[in-house]
Amino acid sequence: MAQVEAFNRWDCSNIKVEDPGLQRYINIKPVFVPRTGARYAGNRFHKSRIFIVERLINKVMNPGHKGKKHKITSGLCTGKSTTAYGLVEKAFKIIEQKLKKNPVEVFVKALENSAPREEIVAIEYGGARYPKSVECSPQRRIDVALRMMTQGAYQKAFNSKKKAETCLADEIIAAYQLSQSSNAIAKKLELERQADASK
Repeated sequence: MAQVEAFNRWDCSNIKVEDPGLQRYINIKPVFVPRTGARYAGNRFHKSRIFIVERLINKVMNPGHKGKKHKITSGLCTGKSTTAYGLVEKAFKIIEQKLKKNPVEVFVKALENSAPREEIVAIEYGGARYPKSVECSPQRRIDVALRMMTQGAYQKAFNSKKKAETCLADEIIAAYQLSQSSNAIAKKLELERQADASK
């Protein structure tokens, strides 16, 4: 039986998730067409069973707004899943050219590196609001990391000559290398620093 490969070119059988907290939430089993079309959107926790690259494609389609500035993140959100699919595939090809490694493996490692472990919530106590640090659940860690990655890529592509796929590839490579030029890594460190201060 032929082995299924991501985008019909990258083998995912040897990829390992090293973070024990995220192992159950990052699915590295590829599918022929990573596009379930929101079939399981209403099922709680089902998104963790979807191929991780498909989750990136979904986030590229709908990255959410960045500080109420929709224009920065919504330029390429045309509602066309084929556009998002092509964008991610091109970004992975760029990663392969630059690092000479399996781009799915690079992306999974980048996701592990940029997933925040703690964040802060506001607690109201006697009319005053105080920040309080809380642990981040594994599923939310991945959600936040994906959002920061795609928003960072779109922000760099906004009003610039760089294409979105190049920006997404650069963002993933920077997160893989634990570089602070990655929006996801910078946000993670900022969040954890704030959480540390409000313990």
